[in-house]
Amino acid sequence: EVQLVESGGGLVQAGGSLRLSCAASGFTFDDYAIGWFRQAPGKEREGVSCISSSDGSTYYADAVKGRFTISTDNAKNTVYLQMNSLKPDDTAVYYCTADRRFWTTGWVPYYWGQGTQVTVSS
Repeated sequence: EVQLVESGGGLVQAGGSLRLSCAASGFTFDDYAIGWFRQAPGKEREGVSCISSSDGSTYYADAVKGRFTISTDNAKNTVYLQMNSLKPDDTAVYYCTADRRFWTTGWVPYYWGQGTQVTVSS
């Protein structure tokens, strides 16, 4: 059974940092791209970042480029999203995703976690 378990969300002031973690199990980690989507109330979900577990290729949405960093610890089957210089617009539920395809835009990953809330106060 595929499981993606997110952690690390919370409440932070604008300009602060958070690190999200996604612990993956139930599939061959190196064969998948792991990513993060987010969805704010009343808004469409959007792809934030993706990383290929096999070759380390990365993708970032323009809204987070230069502020967020995605990384993997393949030994722990875990993906991290380091979020710096957070803005109120970053407030959303963040979902960890997994798919055999490395995605950029216009793709809906196959597997999803339950999500973790990130709230950035102004």
